[in-house]
Amino acid sequence: MGPGVVGDIFAPAPLLAPVVSGRDHARAFVEVQTGCDHRCTFCIIPFGRGNSASAPAAAVVAAVRAAVDRGQREAVLTGVDLTSYQGGLGSLVRHILDEVPKLARLRLSSLDPVEIDPLLFELLTTEPRMMPHVHLSLQAGDDMILKRMKRRHSHGQAIELVQRLKAARPAIAIGADIIAGFPTEDDAMFANSLAMVEECDIVFGHIFPFSPRQETPAARMPQILPGVARGRSAALRGAVGVRRAAWLAGLVGTEQHVLVERDGISGHAENFAPVVLSPAAPGSIVTVRIAASDGERLMETAR
Repeated sequence: MGPGVVGDIFAPAPLLAPVVSGRDHARAFVEVQTGCDHRCTFCIIPFGRGNSASAPAAAVVAAVRAAVDRGQREAVLTGVDLTSYQGGLGSLVRHILDEVPKLARLRLSSLDPVEIDPLLFELLTTEPRMMPHVHLSLQAGDDMILKRMKRRHSHGQAIELVQRLKAARPAIAIGADIIAGFPTEDDAMFANSLAMVEECDIVFGHIFPFSPRQETPAARMPQILPGVARGRSAALRGAVGVRRAAWLAGLVGTEQHVLVERDGISGHAENFAPVVLSPAAPGSIVTVRIAASDGERLMETAR
């Protein structure tokens, strides 16, 4: 086995120290990976951060345990290419959950759909302390654009993954990174990205118009007019907004477990839906019944 894999999870390797931020927030953000071994044609990150590097599992566990000792009930694992974590992200998640039993909630940042290994899939869909919120690095919904981006998944594979996730754990909320107006994208190609919002039930969107980065291959491709890219970005945000409003409306009348933010009057449910609360202790997890939604947030009934 190589360094960092299951059975040798504490073995030394040329890794980095985990970086913890959000010490004054309700949740701790623990950066466990940086850099990237892939070369998406639009991305400048490999030029600045180099190849993928990961933090040792033991150091990550210590950072999460310290956050819990500070009173933070939730941790978020982050990374430039989080699913490329050395030894497997699923193995790291399992190790954290086993070694820090007082951690109430664990959440992950953006995931590459082709790198969700079987163990990680199992934990996302069956482990109660893993939050039912998956943010996918999809980037586009058209197969030709995905190839020109040098992404490693197809439109169909993205849909199939979401269907499997939701079949195993229906409460999972889906978020996605999407670029609008990538070079050579025509109206039909954009229509495939727009359709993906519904096909993948995307309710959280990190959507932005393409912007060329110097020295990347995409910067040398035939460009879309900036105004067109901005218009497509707005259309994608609108489509996500419609899905989000319908999703939130469907949560009215349900009970949600909410991590209270530092202001004491707002928080996030397990599915990351934002909730407006009656005053509660910052950092606590409260169970509330949802009375209403304004299309962007949920509102609590009086406890």
